Amino acid sequence: MRRTILALGSALALACATPIAAAAPTLPQFLSYRFVSQLAAPQHGDRIAWIEDIKGVRNVWAASGPGYAPRQLTHYAEDDGQELTQLAFDPSGEHLVYVRGGDHDGNWPAEGNLAPDPAAATDQPMVTIWTLSFAGGAPLKLAEGDSPTVSPKGEVAYIKDDQVWATSLDAKAKPARLLFDRGKDRAPVWSPDGRRLAFVSGRGDHAFITVYTPGVADLTYVAPSTGRDDDPVWSPDGTRIAFTRQPGDGGAPEPLLVTTAKPFAIWTADATSGVAQPVWRSPVTLDGSYPQDGDGVDLRWMAGDRLAFVATLDGWEHLYALPAAGGTPMLLTPGTFMVEHVAVTQDKTALLYAANTGGTPGDDDRRHAYRVALDGSAPVALSGGTGLQWSPVPAGRGVALVASDPQHPAAVALVEGKALRALEASDYPSDALVTPTLVHFSAPDGLPIEGQLFTPSGKGPHPALIFVHGGPPRQMLLGWHYMDYYAHAYAVNQYWASRGFVVLSVNYRLGIGYGRAFEQPDHAGPAGGAEYQDVLAGARWLQAAPGVDPKRIGIWGGSYGGYLTGMALSRNSDVFAAGTDWHGVHDWSRTLGEEIGAPLKRYEQGDWAQLMKTAFESSPDAMIDRWRSPVLLIQGDDDRNVRFNQTVDLAGRLTKAGVPFEELVIPNEIHFFLRYRDLLAADTAMARFMTTQLKP
Repeated sequence: MRRTILALGSALALACATPIAAAAPTLPQFLSYRFVSQLAAPQHGDRIAWIEDIKGVRNVWAASGPGYAPRQLTHYAEDDGQELTQLAFDPSGEHLVYVRGGDHDGNWPAEGNLAPDPAAATDQPMVTIWTLSFAGGAPLKLAEGDSPTVSPKGEVAYIKDDQVWATSLDAKAKPARLLFDRGKDRAPVWSPDGRRLAFVSGRGDHAFITVYTPGVADLTYVAPSTGRDDDPVWSPDGTRIAFTRQPGDGGAPEPLLVTTAKPFAIWTADATSGVAQPVWRSPVTLDGSYPQDGDGVDLRWMAGDRLAFVATLDGWEHLYALPAAGGTPMLLTPGTFMVEHVAVTQDKTALLYAANTGGTPGDDDRRHAYRVALDGSAPVALSGGTGLQWSPVPAGRGVALVASDPQHPAAVALVEGKALRALEASDYPSDALVTPTLVHFSAPDGLPIEGQLFTPSGKGPHPALIFVHGGPPRQMLLGWHYMDYYAHAYAVNQYWASRGFVVLSVNYRLGIGYGRAFEQPDHAGPAGGAEYQDVLAGARWLQAAPGVDPKRIGIWGGSYGGYLTGMALSRNSDVFAAGTDWHGVHDWSRTLGEEIGAPLKRYEQGDWAQLMKTAFESSPDAMIDRWRSPVLLIQGDDDRNVRFNQTVDLAGRLTKAGVPFEELVIPNEIHFFLRYRDLLAADTAMARFMTTQLKP
């Protein structure tokens, strides 16, 4: 048994020390892409702002019409692991607010609610709220807190220690708790006139929509019930609130081994009295369930006293319009595709969105931008072709969005007629990138599966890799991805192709983009691991592909992809010669016990015992005795999505079983590494390990 612990410094040094063909870009060059996120626009005016991350250095950028020349508004210069999130304009459009620090993709807060400290700073990092003028100037720190929302009066409400606090946009008012509420507060939102604040008061098995009125001694709880209320939005005149209601966490235990319906309803309420009524209830079916991905129902109050929301009533995530007085929802985006990244036009008469549909073959593995009015007219395409476009927002009379293609990383662009104009040029080595192709194969049970194939130059036979995404409600695409985790994976897969590896990225069941039934199958994950057959089918397809050495196939992936990497190595070391497992789940029974917990100590236990048995049998740990192939384990020990004990546990089992493995543990890093330095170290370690195993 060989066990190697990679030191962070030596792994970094390897990036420069390993000889690489002069014609191909280096691994650091492949990782030098610009990632663009959080494109934002004000309620009025021709301005936009966004965040750029280049090699771990994050900054706010902006542009204004008519020329939309990009300007850098902040000047952070360190790869310090402090993320920038929640970028938004204030109601006047003259200022921006954002949050610096934290882990906003975590499943739970760290012990003690500590902010991530991946740089091992001796001064404790905090989650802080900042503002800056759109015209320029240094950013101003407002407070320690999260989830800021700015009123038209310049008051900033935010969440700190699960309570609502407030300060002023000019920082002249001292931050203070705005009110007392017994619940765990979240999602604050000001009324359009700034006279009231609505928020969600979480109470464990139920939740209330709550209204605070400055100067009034009592809080107003909106139609309090045993349900879980969420997604508060104000009417344009500030007199009413719309929200969603789901059943509270009660009743007899629901089956855990099969998918069950999660119905919801949309309610409206008088903001003063709190009197409310349902205006629509979803059917009690799987398709009528509360959407599980993205922004949930993404409820909006539109012009003409109409509500817009996302639902899967026909098996696909689509936009619907509903009169605020009640009625039958009108489908706005018919078709076999999903809707994401919804924004509202400035006049609130139409919606902008991205969808995996269009006129180019393979568009179900891309994203294009659309506009749809609420009058029942057909959606209008704003973009298309072999590129990808997402996050459309209004830019004056036009539309701005983020665009990429197979060779070029994300950039902010303007829709100009039928063309796109990128606002920034890039010096990324795009000429070295291959164009992935869409491939199809079938799982053993007959389910059709898609994937993207990265093919290197040269005759071969080549070593090959299966890449499996995490989530699992994710979809890998035919170009640069709109999520930072998968933009990184795309860059690494391009690196593999440049080094002579064939790479197949498998969009296994449980992923998005192919309808709710594909995304929520029975017997998946801890209920049976049915999705692993899709991964194995991809490997079998690769074994028969021309130019591939069937004996040199490896696998890599992170999070849920790490779980599937472990499944592949523990069940089919005869197929997978090596793997790299980034922060994967290795024992579902332990995860369920820690995250869900056993049912209450009462007579009814539902199928908990059977679930725990099935969950363990659906885990890599259950078949350690069949694991033969070497593996590299990578994880940060401040992971808030997959507990670090999953990797500790697997390392102990591999050691006892005599399975060769190496490990790279990065102190203080979270799930998706916040620092470029740490990503480079991990990718370098993986490149060395997989090359040694598959291409000596």
